[in-house]
Amino acid sequence: MVNAFIKYAALLALLAGCATVPPVNVHQPMTARPAAPAGVPPGNGTIYQAGYSDRPLFEDRRARNVGDTLIIVINEVVAASKKSSSSASRTGGISESVPILGGLSAANILATPLSAKSSNTFAGKGDSASNNAFTGTIAVTVIEVLPNGNLLVSGEKQIGINQGNEFVRFSGVVNPINISGNTVSSTQVADARMEYKGTGYIDEAQTMGWLARFFLSVLPF
Repeated sequence: MVNAFIKYAALLALLAGCATVPPVNVHQPMTARPAAPAGVPPGNGTIYQAGYSDRPLFEDRRARNVGDTLIIVINEVVAASKKSSSSASRTGGISESVPILGGLSAANILATPLSAKSSNTFAGKGDSASNNAFTGTIAVTVIEVLPNGNLLVSGEKQIGINQGNEFVRFSGVVNPINISGNTVSSTQVADARMEYKGTGYIDEAQTMGWLARFFLSVLPF
């Protein structure tokens, strides 16, 4: 009896888990270390050094290599709305009368006019609206330089407050042209993936239990 109950509870948990929203797949790894230098070449000038040609003298220092950091300004505002309505109406009627047959009283009753009416009306209306805002800043690391020069960046920020933890994760593809002052807006990041979650008893109090999620997803009413 106990084994049957455990199996039934596990099945309910599995079905309830299928109804949840899948997690955000942020690009991995979350950070990367720069490659070790090949070696310091001997000095060949007083101002210009050939070994440091990857860092031009008269160009701002921006992320360009694996391991470099970049500031992402998160400014995501998403608003969507939908409204629909429909209506249908149908009416019908019929009327008949039976003539008097002889002098029979029963026939006289049938002489009473007969009538029938039908009516069918349908009206439907639906409204849906969604507004979401996500703002902040996070420093990310270049984890890969793509063949066309774009930068694949990824990073996370973890904060521990009392008995709960909060973390922010971000990843995406950045075009170096959009980098200004080593900062780029999240609206200019391709394939952007953002995640903000928390753990602890406060977050658990705001989470619906798995059994309640199961009944919410399968009950027809």
